[in-house]
Amino acid sequence: MPAAGPTMPIARKAMQSKDHWETVYATKPPTEVSWYQSAPTLSLDLIRKLDLPADATIADIGGGAATLVDHLLSQGFHRLVVVDLAGHALAAARDRLGARAAGVRWIVGDVTTPVLPEASVDLWHDRAVFHFLTESEDRGAYVAQARRAVRPGGHLIIATFALDGPTQCSGLPVARYDVAGLRAEFAPAFDLVAHTTETHTTPAGHTQSFLYCHFVPHPSALMPD
Repeated sequence: MPAAGPTMPIARKAMQSKDHWETVYATKPPTEVSWYQSAPTLSLDLIRKLDLPADATIADIGGGAATLVDHLLSQGFHRLVVVDLAGHALAAARDRLGARAAGVRWIVGDVTTPVLPEASVDLWHDRAVFHFLTESEDRGAYVAQARRAVRPGGHLIIATFALDGPTQCSGLPVARYDVAGLRAEFAPAFDLVAHTTETHTTPAGHTQSFLYCHFVPHPSALMPD
């Protein structure tokens, strides 16, 4: 795990991070960022296997301008939430979706704070947010908010860089994980159900190794006050 650096209040760190991501999306087309996927095939396959009803609440954490929401709308899901620090990213997604954007709840917010109602989410999906949390305080806050928001019987799909993945992304340091490491971060609040890997090819042609883990809330884990 990364060594802990000097701590800073989460709210201040969030504002600095928000400024960073607003700049990224204000200066670069969504199709050119390194994490872009025209079709998030693995995420969609994992979601399909959950056999969720069309009225399941699916929250795409750090979804920004990603295309997962497009595909989920096309599959008939109609209680979708996209959360991102960057309003520019959400605006790009809304513009792309046009009239269909009205069927999505868009939230500009920091998921280490309570941005989602308690026990309101059937699936918390995060591809490439958690690995930016390089301080244990932030990771603990993230897990606490996920446990607060995900309903009993709900699911988490978390995708981070694998141990052989990049050490930086978009100019920021990241934490890389193996299965044991990611399981430890989410225990005891969540139990690991399954895991897999993906080799992502960026728009620039580079490859990045990702680890995907599927968790469920531990039955005896209490939601934070």
